[in-house]
Amino acid sequence: MAKNKTAYVCNDCGADFMRWQGQCSECGAWNTITEVRLGPAKDKSSRFGGYAGATAAKVLRLDEVDLQDVPRFSSGFLELDRVLGGGIVPGSAVLIGGSPGAGKSTLLLQMMCGLAEQGNALYVTGEESLQQVALRANRLGLPTGKLRMLAETNVESICHLAQQEKPRIMVIDSIQVMQMAEIQSAPGSVSQVRESAAYLTRFAKQHNIAVIMVGHVTKDGSLAGPKVLEHCIDCSILLDGDADSRYRTLRGHKNRFGAVNELGVFAMTGQGMKEVKNPSAIFLSRSEDVQSGSIVMVLWEGTRPLLVEIQALVDHSPLNNPRRVTVGMEQNRIAMLLAVMHRHAGLQMADQDVFVNVVGGIRVQETSADLATLLALVSSFRNKPLPPDLVVFGEVGLSGEIRPVPSGQERLREAAKHGFKRAIVPKANCPKEPIEGMQVTGIGRLSEALDALD
Repeated sequence: MAKNKTAYVCNDCGADFMRWQGQCSECGAWNTITEVRLGPAKDKSSRFGGYAGATAAKVLRLDEVDLQDVPRFSSGFLELDRVLGGGIVPGSAVLIGGSPGAGKSTLLLQMMCGLAEQGNALYVTGEESLQQVALRANRLGLPTGKLRMLAETNVESICHLAQQEKPRIMVIDSIQVMQMAEIQSAPGSVSQVRESAAYLTRFAKQHNIAVIMVGHVTKDGSLAGPKVLEHCIDCSILLDGDADSRYRTLRGHKNRFGAVNELGVFAMTGQGMKEVKNPSAIFLSRSEDVQSGSIVMVLWEGTRPLLVEIQALVDHSPLNNPRRVTVGMEQNRIAMLLAVMHRHAGLQMADQDVFVNVVGGIRVQETSADLATLLALVSSFRNKPLPPDLVVFGEVGLSGEIRPVPSGQERLREAAKHGFKRAIVPKANCPKEPIEGMQVTGIGRLSEALDALD
């Protein structure tokens, strides 16, 4: 009989050591190294060998690989299907994270109750009792007659029962409380999370069961646990939303079956999570009074345009080092745009406090907001309101040129649908055919944009 082996693993960074020591030499943390019991050496190859644990692998040429499309099934939420790349793929491992109270368990419970009406579905809860989950389902008015429930934290027991139930989809809530008997560290540690996620991922692929794991986040908003957790799963999405806002955004960070820049919008209501079919209408709830420093830009999120209002406030600073505060945008980008405006437009704000906010909690991750940000700053600096029917987008270069952005025609058409009459865009993004009801001004330099406002 093979002898069990032991290893010593750091609970913070996951580094392995031959013997115990007080301080981890990789991350510098003290008293984080714990003993981990490994399985027999003879079983190691069968447990970890091959893709998804398969051992009967063979070498194929690339042209011999089957290119048949992977069948998908809908989650019941179009916004969730959009972020997942078109639906749920059987045998995939999905990780959904979010801050406490964001609505992860509520969204998944709604989805699972709907999918249980179409086929076998299993919901595994490790943080709540079955009574608590049932009370939430009854409060939301969900159909509870066919959803299979399990309260368990042992991964081996969960997979053994899932083999008997044969569900089409299984939810694990949450991966941080799951544990494996052969690992001696506490649930939530690096080794427990890593091994539990790897075991569930192999089980999903071997039995063609879609597994959705709920993950916690740290103080800085990143997923808790080892980084290998995000490497072993197929799709990683994050549900985000402020505690004082009823709207939640679902964004993909990794997706092996689709794009990673898709955005889904939900609203938290008394009946659970509701889809928002037209997010632009939410983010454009502007005041009737025209104020300076406010302008509308068009972002491109995945496969659709999104109209968002951006606000800027420029005020005289009593400090030696004026403040540069941004919400929803990168602060270094604002500092660069201010330098470009000073150099190529002659407007200096070195003695001014600058505040920039993207309305609605959206985080801007593309450069198409550069021109709109600068015009909002100029509007606030001069205390001159911009036309309420004006929409702006474009990238600003360091030499003051206005660069084109992708999907310019689709952005303009979306703005025209919402009633915008004027647009300032890069010359290369000007439409070849006029858009009915919209006057488009193409510019090539930053100075031309300021002249267009006058």
